[in-house]
Amino acid sequence: MTANKLGRVTSTLKTPRISRLILQDFRSYSALDLEIAGRMVAFIGENGAGKTNLLEALSLFAPGRGLRRADMNDMPREQGTGSFAISIMLDTDEDITRLGTGFDAHAPEGTPARRYRINGTTTGSAQDFADYLRIVWLTPALDGLFSGPAGDRRRFIDRLVLALDPAHAGRVSALERALRARNKLLEDHSSDPAWLDAIEREAAETAVAVAAARQETVGRLAGLILAARDDASPFPWADIRLEGWIESALLTQPAIDVEDSYRALLRENRGRDRAAGRALIGPQASDLIVLHGPKSVAADRASTGEQKALLIGLVLAHAQLVADMSGLAPLVLLDEVAAHLDPKRRMALFETLAKLGSQVFMTGADALAFTMLPEGARQYTVANGQVDLKP
Repeated sequence: MTANKLGRVTSTLKTPRISRLILQDFRSYSALDLEIAGRMVAFIGENGAGKTNLLEALSLFAPGRGLRRADMNDMPREQGTGSFAISIMLDTDEDITRLGTGFDAHAPEGTPARRYRINGTTTGSAQDFADYLRIVWLTPALDGLFSGPAGDRRRFIDRLVLALDPAHAGRVSALERALRARNKLLEDHSSDPAWLDAIEREAAETAVAVAAARQETVGRLAGLILAARDDASPFPWADIRLEGWIESALLTQPAIDVEDSYRALLRENRGRDRAAGRALIGPQASDLIVLHGPKSVAADRASTGEQKALLIGLVLAHAQLVADMSGLAPLVLLDEVAAHLDPKRRMALFETLAKLGSQVFMTGADALAFTMLPEGARQYTVANGQVDLKP
């Protein structure tokens, strides 16, 4: 039995599979209608052929801006109308569901330009797709995650949370709006203190909700990793925790007390935050601390190869957590991942992915990187806006 984030219990894991992908004026594709076979799929082609565009199209069925974090205006084909449409046919255990999303550059004023549809019926957001599929991904942009700025790790955490709790995007956006409003009031020295009190009350409530959601996800992921740890694995286990004032307080205090304390802290630090131009304490300043478990060293001190393997292990563990919590084997998108692995790790990756029950989409420029794919996997060649099943 599997209990998910919403408290529902499922007796079996659902394993949705995309059987068809349709693109219209998206990135390098003027039109594409692709029948997809297999649960493990590799798109192979030269750099710039459009492989990552296919993964990005699929990633737009998750909350947020997709795996490139691009603006909608940047996604339509350059020679097109300024709009794009994406549709998938999703085979579930019960039936076939058609999901669609897109961007209408000519939408009437006052109406959303981003569109979402389920079986032809318009819905409010990508959050509604979560009843049908969950998506996780790994891209080359994440290779510097452990040594890069803390903001990159916070976005990574939020992506982990979103795969489990699609409503998290709304909380993060609400916190950003509240903190921006507070900054503007702080800049205006003549602002009514009552307005600051009100916006800080909102900011504190939202900040604690964001931190608590992150803390729950990281805690569950850390527990899953610890339970399955294997020092001999090609993908070393990660020791992870969140570091931040609210996160630390939530470990020992009820959320309502942390909210009151944070609100008081915001009030006390108005002068300092005014000088800095931002709130210096809160989820917007937290960080994800990652250790290479077997070596017990900070991840950013590990070798480049070790960091890559550590990141892959973290993403694979997260995919398993999503399956356990949602009851849905997540769609896994891996951009240019196999080429940077030695044969041992490449084989281990394919074997682990096969056990997940997920449908997996990978990209690569070298067909040799996929010679060890398991039986039943499918390879497609990508070139000049065309995608063809490899014989």
